[in-house]
Amino acid sequence: MTKADIVSEISEKTGVEKVAVQRTIEEFMSSVKKSISKGNNVYLRGFGSFIVKTRAEKTGRNISQNKSIIIPAHNIPAFKPAKTFVENVKKNVPVK
Repeated sequence: MTKADIVSEISEKTGVEKVAVQRTIEEFMSSVKKSISKGNNVYLRGFGSFIVKTRAEKTGRNISQNKSIIIPAHNIPAFKPAKTFVENVKKNVPVK
C-alpha cells in the first residue's frame, strides 16, 4: 500500500477531500520526522511508537580494501508496534 492508496482510502471513508487528507498525512510525517531527529520518541497508543535507537560503536570490515574500520556510535529511527497491533497481525484479525 502506498501513500496515495492511504490518502484515497481515508478520503473515501471520511468524505474529506484528497488534497486535505494528503496535506494532513504530510504534516503528520513531518512532525514525526522532526521529533525523531531531535531525539524525541512519538507514541501512538494502540498503534505503536516511533523511537530513536542508539547503535554502539563497532568494528567493521571494508572488504574491497581488506581493512578494519571503526563505525562510530549513531542513532537510527525505528518503529515498535503496540502489543495489540502485533497480536492482531499474528491472528490475521481485520482492523475496524
